[in-house]
Amino acid sequence: LDESNAPFFKWFHDGELNASYNCLDRHLKTQGHKTAIIFEADDGKVTKITYQQLYHKVCQFANALKSLGIKKGERVIIYMPMIPEACFAMLACARIGAIHSVVFGGFAAASLAARIDDARPVLMMTADGGSRLGKVTLYKSLVDESIKLAKHPPEKVLIYRRGLDPQMAVNAGRDVDWQELAAKHAGARVACTWLESNEPSYILYTSGTTGHPKGVQRDVGGYAVALAASMQHIYCGKAG
Repeated sequence: LDESNAPFFKWFHDGELNASYNCLDRHLKTQGHKTAIIFEADDGKVTKITYQQLYHKVCQFANALKSLGIKKGERVIIYMPMIPEACFAMLACARIGAIHSVVFGGFAAASLAARIDDARPVLMMTADGGSRLGKVTLYKSLVDESIKLAKHPPEKVLIYRRGLDPQMAVNAGRDVDWQELAAKHAGARVACTWLESNEPSYILYTSGTTGHPKGVQRDVGGYAVALAASMQHIYCGKAG
């Protein structure tokens, strides 16, 4: 811990790491065949994804992001339902050093626009819609409205189609089909972009109930330590 400029502390200022590597690559040799994600959909269908499968999905999507010109340090907003692709998106951003900001799916357009203007993302990732307790929310229409309200809209919008909005409007030149883009990068391998420990990992916004939403920026090194400590001491998580 570098305390020379307290209270602006720096964790592990002489080290580098990558959160995607920590989550995936280092596990592949010993437990690539084991389950990394168990996803239960709104209709009750359960999907299990192994570490190896997750690694391939994340590499595929990381390469797709690079093909859109996304670079280290650029901001990306993830406005998606609770589906595995949201995890792919976060880990893909981490892999290439892009800073992701997850905004709760279903937020009103004005709330989303406020976070867009603060983060000034180059890309927004979303889905045509989400389903919760049987109720469908059309995400893409909320994204379109928020972009009209925003002063600093993203250059591209990447859309994961779930078949929930057959009448979904498409903005030519701005909107990109997630499945079509990912298909072009099947089997891709993407090396991790190593980050100095104090470089930003993600931005998470406060609720905005008492004022303008404030972006909380988390670094890579300190956040990794916080996660490891939480899993060990709060969740008592162990292998298997």
